[in-house]
Amino acid sequence: MIKTHPVANYMHSFFHRYLACQKGLSTNTIIAYRDGIKLLLCFAADYLKTKVDRINIEELDDIVILAFLDNLENQRGCSVRTRNARLASIRTFFEFIGREEPTLLEQCRKIRAIPQKRTEYKTIGYLENDEMQAILDSVESNSPMELRDKALLLFLYNTGARVQEVVDVKIDDLRLDEPAQVKLIGKGKKQRACPLWPETAEAIKDYLEYRKKENPDSNQEQLFLNSNGYPITRFGIRYITKKFAKKAATQCDTLKDKVVSPHTFRHSTAMHLIQAGNDINMVKLWLGHADINTTHIYVEIDMEMKRKILDTCQAPTNNKEKNKTRTWQKPGILRWLNELSKKAKLCEVI
Repeated sequence: MIKTHPVANYMHSFFHRYLACQKGLSTNTIIAYRDGIKLLLCFAADYLKTKVDRINIEELDDIVILAFLDNLENQRGCSVRTRNARLASIRTFFEFIGREEPTLLEQCRKIRAIPQKRTEYKTIGYLENDEMQAILDSVESNSPMELRDKALLLFLYNTGARVQEVVDVKIDDLRLDEPAQVKLIGKGKKQRACPLWPETAEAIKDYLEYRKKENPDSNQEQLFLNSNGYPITRFGIRYITKKFAKKAATQCDTLKDKVVSPHTFRHSTAMHLIQAGNDINMVKLWLGHADINTTHIYVEIDMEMKRKILDTCQAPTNNKEKNKTRTWQKPGILRWLNELSKKAKLCEVI
């Protein structure tokens, strides 16, 4: 009798022991993995004409997985990026299954070999200096909530933080005395310190002073709260950025055609740091990028920097000049070998 392995037997261990304890993934990442596996199981139950709690690992072969991925794109209308994200969660699940059940390694190998689709490369959208200033100026700070909004928008632009990093910031992570700074916790729970401008520090002080007067008994640790006194969410921050971008568009026409999100602030911070002449490695540390290539995309889209590079290039006057290798282009070892050929032969008998 062939032994089968019910999927239900592995769910708790996968999410609680493997993802949370062994891999140490964040809550948001685990939730994204949960959604991916949930969609797969619901699709597989319909595809195999069975109930979700009766599905066996052996039934989830590469044919079922590919059918699920096709369904995501063609029936559910998901983008290629979403399809790849779901595939990533499935790959991780079958990596775990392969560790738990070596007899299923071949099945796991086939599924983990399913390639991700290439996605269309899109130019990163960012705000010019005058556009960013228009958004910041649109917050009048006349109401208590606008004190928070002013501090929030300045914080986003100052730090270039990811929206989840802003949500997670606690009051204890701040240092508002000179030199002001904040501790951010990024992907992989990596910590980094980011300096705060005097304007940002003052705006946060004004907001915290209001909070203390409004609710002196509040024990909320998070820096930014919503109107009900609870920690602000990513969706709340997204709403605020769109709200003031729309308001600023009445004064700045170029904002009318731009979609502004919290990540637009992050891209803008990176671009403005690059344009100000800061070293790319410093910008990498500022943004909390793990790979320098991620930061390098901002250099590639900086048109002004590209123009400066083109201005330094001289068109060749003739073919002889075109084929000529300039002295500064010659590696030192080649110059050394050329000089060597003009001297006595190395093995010459004297």
